[in-house]
Amino acid sequence: MTDLGPIGERRARIRREERRAGRRRVVWAVGSILVAALAFFAGIAVGRAVEETPTPGGTQTSVRTLTPATLPPVSHTVTVTTGAP
Repeated sequence: MTDLGPIGERRARIRREERRAGRRRVVWAVGSILVAALAFFAGIAVGRAVEETPTPGGTQTSVRTLTPATLPPVSHTVTVTTGAP
């Protein structure tokens, strides 16, 4: 490498920083485009899922409450007692 002197070295450093800044802008732009595309396709997928409705006449679930039957009256009572040990 040739000796550029203090001004030449500064110019070279500035050029390197400008190249890095340019690369950052390109990476940021490409990343933004990818995120926007991902959001777009996710929106399309959600929209299609919402539009899909079940076909009429398909499976139908019904819920009903059952009432308990009455119990017959008790005919006799049993009492059990135990002694203390």
